[in-house]
Order: sequence, then structure tokens, then C-alpha cells
Amino acid sequence: MAGQPSSFGKRKEPHTLIIAHGERVRHFTIRPWLAGLLTSTVITLSLGYLGATSYLMLRDTVLSTSAERQTRIQQAYEERIATLRVQLDRITSRQMLDQQLIETRVAELAERQSRLSQQQSQLLPVVERAQREIGGNLPLHVPVPAKRQEETPPKMTGSIQHMEKPITAAMAGLSPFASWTTRTGDAPTSTTMADAASSAANLLVSIEQSLKTVENRQLTHIAQLTDAALHNADAISDVLEAAGLPGKPAFRQADSVDSHMGGPLIPVKSTTSFNDRLQELDKALQTLSQIRQETHRLPLAHPVPGQKVTSLFGVRRDPLIGASAFHSGMDFRASIGTNAKASASGTIVSAGWNGGYGRMVEIDHGNGLSSRYAHLSHITVSVGQTVKAGELVGYTGNSGRSTGPHLHYEILRNGQALNPIRFLKAGKAVQQYL
Repeated sequence: MAGQPSSFGKRKEPHTLIIAHGERVRHFTIRPWLAGLLTSTVITLSLGYLGATSYLMLRDTVLSTSAERQTRIQQAYEERIATLRVQLDRITSRQMLDQQLIETRVAELAERQSRLSQQQSQLLPVVERAQREIGGNLPLHVPVPAKRQEETPPKMTGSIQHMEKPITAAMAGLSPFASWTTRTGDAPTSTTMADAASSAANLLVSIEQSLKTVENRQLTHIAQLTDAALHNADAISDVLEAAGLPGKPAFRQADSVDSHMGGPLIPVKSTTSFNDRLQELDKALQTLSQIRQETHRLPLAHPVPGQKVTSLFGVRRDPLIGASAFHSGMDFRASIGTNAKASASGTIVSAGWNGGYGRMVEIDHGNGLSSRYAHLSHITVSVGQTVKAGELVGYTGNSGRSTGPHLHYEILRNGQALNPIRFLKAGKAVQQYL
């Protein structure tokens, strides 16, 4: 084999591998396919080893990168959740604040409605009293309550009954956030919350304006009644003063602001204003009632309505002797049997024959005033009897110093004769206020 010049692997014969170890000699025949298989196996194992080594080297890096990425994703989710939680807390806080504000305003409106209801109940009897005192001279816009019934209390124009339902609805369901979750299934957004709050605020403003309108109407009614009462009282006083008759002047409300005034500005609460104005109205009605009572005691009514005047008060030519004489009353032509009526309420102090007066009745009206009805044919009252204005005291005639059937009518103050024409004119002028 050593003498043959051939290279390994190029021989056609199989290669033989000889291994000698001492006396032992072994030889192996290497076939080409076996050599290729071994070589392929070695290469495959080497590549597998290199791949496994590379995988082991890169695995930690891949796992570390994946863990970092997962951590970043988790942090992003946590930050987003924290942001949403803060936003939700802010919306919830604002929702609660708006809800509290709305509930506070609703409570205020309910209290205001209750106060207006109480004011209404206070105003109704005053209006009824004003109707009795002022009568046909009520202002056009002042409500006249209907006849009181046990089942149904009287109502007046401007009642707050129509405000009960809006207030009740507001108190029961005026929560702009109550139905969001059930309606949409989602938490309220700032836009929907603002819209709902704006809608609720508009409703509250509308209700508040309605209550204010009712309150202003009440105050206007009180002011109109007060003005009407003062007007009637002042009108009666003016008529009596102009006629020179005794009468208690009504207090007058200042119509203009005096420039010589001052003091700290203290706002007036609506309740205080209502009570004050109600007291003013009560005082005005009391004053009107007093002056009406006093006026009713004045001899202002006509003793024989519709009868013609034949002789006035003052100096005249005496019908019997023809000389000038003082006539202390007025004469009304009236046929025998015409009703003679008391010109005011009072007490009969004289009822019988009285010289030239013939059959005469004298009525004491108080405050030094008295009236006389003379030349009667018949007397229907007696001394000490109390009569009212317009009540029959006798029948006209021709008794005493008389030239024909008529009524001699006198008015005296503390025994001094006054001109009856002033009383009759004043009575006609104030009749509409009585």
C-alpha cells in the first residue's frame, strides 16, 4: 500500500483503517457511503449544537424584551384607568354639586310657594272686608271673591293654585342625572350633564318667575285696595270738609318722595313687605270704616226724597206777617201723609207737640248734632227710641204755624241751626262711597 502513489478517497477499492496497539492490530474498512453518513451526522450535530447554543443565548433577550413590552402595556392601561377614574370622580362630584344646588333651589321655591299660600289665605278675608267697606268702588284689577261656601273656599284672581303642579313635579323629578344610566347604560358625559343642568335651571327659572308674578300680583292687589280705601276715605273727608261739616279726615299716603330725607339703605324682604302692606291696607280699611260710621251718624240723607223745596235756610219774608225773619231750616212741599224719614241714625229725644213746630220729632245724632222734623200729621216714634237712617219717624202734615202741608226740616249743632242744604249736597256727593 505504501508503494502505490494514490490519494485517499480516490481509490476504487474500499479504504481500510488499521489501528495497532501493541500486539493487537485492528483494521476497519471505510466505505464511501459510511464516510458520507458520518460526515453528515457530524455536520448536523454541529449545526444543532450551534443552533441550540444560539437559542439559549438569545432566549433571555427575547423574554426580557417581551416582559418589558408587557410591563409598558400594563402601565399604559393602568394610567388610562386612573385617568378615567379621575374624570369619573370629577363628573360625579360635579353631578352631586349640581344636584345639591337644584335640590336647594327646589326647596327654596317650595318654601316660597308655601309662603305665598299663607299670604293668599291672609289676603282673602282682607279682600272680602275691602269688598264690604269699599263696595262698588273696588279697582278694576282687584279680585272680588265669590260667596264663601263651606266646601269650597273662595278663590281670587292671581291664585297660586296653578303653581302647585310645577313645584311638585320639580321636587319629585327635577334630577337631571337620575335616568341617565337607565336610559343610556353609560356614565354621563360632561356635555349631557351640562345640557341636563341647563334644562333643569331653565325650568327652575320659569317656576321662580311664575311665583314672582303671583307675589307681585298679590302686592299689586293690596296696593290697589289700599289706594281705593284711602281714596274713598279722603273723598268723604274732602266732601265733608268742603261742606264745612264735622268729619274725621283720613290719613293720607305720601304720593311723592321728599328731598329732605335719608338714612341707611336696608333692603326689605318680600314677606316683610307683604305684612307691612297688609297692615297698611288694614289701617286704611279701619280708617274708612271709622269715617263711614261717623258719616252715617251725620244727617246727610234726604228726609222726604223727591219733594220740592219751597223755602231755604236763612233770612226770608215771613209767609204769615210779611216781615223779614230768620228761617232756621228748609221747607219741602209734601202732601199730608207723605213719609218723613230720619236723615241719620240716632236717638229720639223729642216726639210730640212743640208750639209753632206743631207735631215735631227731634233726633240726637251724637257729637252735638241733631235734626228736627216739624208740622207732622202723625208721629210714629217715641222718646228714647233708636232709629236708623231712612227709618220712618212720622207723616207730613200742616200742624203748627204753617200755611200748607209741608215738612220743616232743621239741623242743629249744639243747639245752633245749620244750613241743611250743605248736608244734603254732601250726602249726595258721598253716597257712592257709603
